[in-house]
Amino acid sequence: MKQNQPLAYLMSPRTLTEYVGQSHILGEGKMLRRMIEADRLSSIILFGPPGTGKTSLARVIAKTTENNFQQINAVTSGVKDIKNVISDTKNLILNPKGRTVLFIDEIHRFNKAQQDALLPSVEDGTLILIGATTENPYFEVNKALISRSTVFQLYSLTETEIKEIIQMALTDEERGFGKKKIILEDQVLDFIADLADGDARIALNGLELAVLTTHPDADGTITIDLDIIKDSMQKRSPAFDKDGEAHYDTISAFIKSMRGSDPDGTLFYLAKALHAGEDIEFLARRIVISAAEDVGLANPQMLSIAVSAYQAIKMIGMPEARIILAEAALAIATSPKSNSAYLGIDKALDLVRNQRTGEIPFALRNAPIEKMEDHGYSIGYKYAHDYPYHYVNMQFLPDEIKDEIFYEPTQMGYEQKIQKWLEFLDSLD
Repeated sequence: MKQNQPLAYLMSPRTLTEYVGQSHILGEGKMLRRMIEADRLSSIILFGPPGTGKTSLARVIAKTTENNFQQINAVTSGVKDIKNVISDTKNLILNPKGRTVLFIDEIHRFNKAQQDALLPSVEDGTLILIGATTENPYFEVNKALISRSTVFQLYSLTETEIKEIIQMALTDEERGFGKKKIILEDQVLDFIADLADGDARIALNGLELAVLTTHPDADGTITIDLDIIKDSMQKRSPAFDKDGEAHYDTISAFIKSMRGSDPDGTLFYLAKALHAGEDIEFLARRIVISAAEDVGLANPQMLSIAVSAYQAIKMIGMPEARIILAEAALAIATSPKSNSAYLGIDKALDLVRNQRTGEIPFALRNAPIEKMEDHGYSIGYKYAHDYPYHYVNMQFLPDEIKDEIFYEPTQMGYEQKIQKWLEFLDSLD
């Protein structure tokens, strides 16, 4: 192998035939494949997790296009580099076709000014942009660039696809280990494919380290057993960035699992967030919100439990806080649910914002001094505790909206009792 070039780089596909995965966009007859094979590429943005083939795909395009191909990295490049590429592209002596396919790795790291510098040349076709990013481009990339590009999402590789890539590395005599006698013991290939977690780079790096650090036996055979590959591969690290899409996706899944009454999903996504170092107070706040929004009056005690959990984790901290968070989250997940309070307040807010609601009835108004009663303030108010069942039939809403109903209890949990109580009070009218 070429000195200083890692196996993951050497095994990058040279053609679409060698490319493994992403059949949803690169399968026979798919749009991106047809664009590449016909060399009729327009600006595209590739986004997906690390190790799924974004840069490899750009290299394949570089080898198939007849246009000038340039590559820059958003971490080390700026507006000056973009202008240099544009200037060289417009130099018909250097570039007779007057077009350049420009690959920008980690394009989300470009600021707005840098992204704006691309716009005119992408607009007029001077630059055919290929942007690669691990972040959701709809959040991180200039909307003007997005509108001028086709966005393709790449997915984590399957275990079968990881195994295929490993087998290619083991048999390729030019770029891989094909000239070496290597034996993978039982379960090693499965272990690599599992721990790689859809990232081909992790799989190839682990294989390379195992092969290069294992001494061959007398006949030159390198045997990789389970212990060797375990030592050679990094600990599984779930994709999670507290400022990135994985953060929002994980928290969204956590909340929706609690709302959907799935205790197993709740614990899994809570564990994933904790393992990645998520702020425990943030997690506790989400549990408090869910107690009010999703459980509500079907089990009013849940809000007290959630608030107590929030206070407790601030006093205790990790690692014991994980137990408190789990207890509160499971309480939410396994509780009867009602969003009637959530719907009720939103309906009331919508009405207050958008229509004339009239005056507060005089009977309900405050009369701190006697002279205000002369103007009708508090006149006609009936003190509920002076009546049977501590209930009085009065009009509390303004005349304009006196027939509005904001709160509609469900038949879930404690709200069944609320519904029966309201029906009983109605019967007293």
